[in-house]
Amino acid sequence: MSTAAATAPAARLRAPSMLLTLSEGRGLMELAAAVATRPLMMTAPKGDGHPVLVLPGFMASDTSTAPLRKYLRDLGHDARPWGNGRNLGRFYKMRDVMRQQLADLHAETGRKVSLVGWSLGGVFSRYLALTNPDAVRCVITLGSPFSGDINATNAKRLYEYMSKEGDPDPNDLTLLAGDLPVPNSSIYTRLDGVVNWRTCIAKPAPNAENIEVHLASHLGIGVNPAALWAVADRLAQPEGHFTPFRRNGPFAFAYAG
Repeated sequence: MSTAAATAPAARLRAPSMLLTLSEGRGLMELAAAVATRPLMMTAPKGDGHPVLVLPGFMASDTSTAPLRKYLRDLGHDARPWGNGRNLGRFYKMRDVMRQQLADLHAETGRKVSLVGWSLGGVFSRYLALTNPDAVRCVITLGSPFSGDINATNAKRLYEYMSKEGDPDPNDLTLLAGDLPVPNSSIYTRLDGVVNWRTCIAKPAPNAENIEVHLASHLGIGVNPAALWAVADRLAQPEGHFTPFRRNGPFAFAYAG
């Protein structure tokens, strides 16, 4: 990644409260809601068959993204797992692996790849868009901490222990939080019990947007019906075009206006 000069240090943020963290169990209810509202979810805009690489969050595997990938496949997308086992972090080790995986998928299909990343998977997705823009169609992140004080998370100590990596290069953080060369949508919730929601906010840009989902959780946003609808809507945009998300459809009430 480039060594462009870092900006001033981000303002210190607090990790989510213990109350929010303890409420993360509602993710199971979000999964149940997705099952119950399946007929409504299937009225989302259909895909054009282009490849979509879905990246799991920290300590998660492809099992966690299976419902999301099935939903996207049923809508007509070529949704693929990341296939690297459990995501143990290791950004500086995994980024070259992910670049090769993206290049291989791009070469295999002959089409640009959309990236959907949950939590840490979204951080990887933004990195791939910065380093391999010719292979990326768009980036969609779900509860991903890429902006501001990324240490404002209740998973910081576990990440440091599992990844065996020190603090990230400030220049890398600056680039990840900056403009992307492709359309990008950050889907987040203010009731995130793992990362401070402010670290999920993309800076204003003609090809960037933030979509807030009411009542979602960090552990459930990847199966939340309203979040999944938004993902499908964003993926259905024609390649090379970006129009901000319109908060309508069967889950319009779930989005912040």
